[in-house]
Amino acid sequence: MSNPTEDAGVIQALLERLNTQRLPLALDLKARVDRGEKLSDYDISKLEEIFADVQTAQPFVERQLQLHPEHQNLVASLLHLYKEILDKATENEKPA
Repeated sequence: MSNPTEDAGVIQALLERLNTQRLPLALDLKARVDRGEKLSDYDISKLEEIFADVQTAQPFVERQLQLHPEHQNLVASLLHLYKEILDKATENEKPA
């Protein structure tokens, strides 16, 4: 069973990381791949780190979405953003 006080702290930490690290990186990567640039090894390692974090946090996020379904659009938008980055990066890797 979850502890609401601990959950609130986890939510605060996740949102802080999202606002200060994850979202700025994602928006930068999106702009770069939209310009036709390829992702560097560093960019790919950061994306791998993000996806590992997502897998770790998934049970917590799913539980929170059941309690707060109003946040589903935020989660869906973030997942869509990362999918767009990966799709465009894959397209940019294909030979012309």
